[in-house]
Amino acid sequence: MSRLRSPFSILFLLVALLGAMVIAGCGDDDDSSDDSATTADLSECTPDQLQTVKDGKLTVATDSPAFEPYFVDDDPTNGQGFESAVAYAIADQLGFEQADVEWTVVPFNASYAPGPKDFDFDVNQISITADREKQVDFSSPYYEANQGIVVLKDSDAADAESLEDLKGLNIGVQIGTTSLDAVNDVIEPDSDPQVFDTSNDVVTALKQGKVDAIVVDVPTGFYLTAVEIPEATLAGQFAAPGGDQWGALLEKDSALTACVSAAVDELRDSGELAEIEQEWISDKANAPVLE
Repeated sequence: MSRLRSPFSILFLLVALLGAMVIAGCGDDDDSSDDSATTADLSECTPDQLQTVKDGKLTVATDSPAFEPYFVDDDPTNGQGFESAVAYAIADQLGFEQADVEWTVVPFNASYAPGPKDFDFDVNQISITADREKQVDFSSPYYEANQGIVVLKDSDAADAESLEDLKGLNIGVQIGTTSLDAVNDVIEPDSDPQVFDTSNDVVTALKQGKVDAIVVDVPTGFYLTAVEIPEATLAGQFAAPGGDQWGALLEKDSALTACVSAAVDELRDSGELAEIEQEWISDKANAPVLE
């Protein structure tokens, strides 16, 4: 990922994404759907009507450091990066000016712990799961992780321009994951994918040349190419059912949940959410969408 420019960025990516991947289970069947979020009428979701932590302000949390492509220059306030842009877009839907948005630091694991929150909502690549929903609220999903194709940089597969270009590859994938279903149902390779018991086995197979490519969810792909397999690249991404969903996290039974969900839904319906994802995930993270 070209925008990770320093060893510190890689270290931070390792810590944050590793935690997210372990808990989220790489898109396992415990993930919740967007049916869990109840939405409101946006006309009833204005600063004078919302019960925010600070009157007239919207307090948004994320972890520190805040890393790319989700935030730029470790500065959530600049509106750059996928989740910074999403947070400000939600704020705009709720009638808050950018100057009325205040950021606060909340460690990833602390965000979904039970109890009162000193923020209005948190954006930090937090997967929506049934277990977490017992302790906190989530908005409608603002991101569903696509599947990513990871290949060695010097391979012909690195130049893939479509899903058709992947069909002839020997693809490795972990058993029991949505990635395996995605390979079979979407790519439909000419030969059956090689299935491995663990994610480590999948990575080792690519390093040793036992497979031409591996398929994982995109956030995992960012992590692998930045930390574990720097000689590899995320050649592209593609949509598949059962992706890992991220939502804005709120205090359990928050009065804001329905309004934040309504804001996310409007951003999705208007196409603005897709534009933000294209700018900061597909383009900036150098992971073109393959069709």
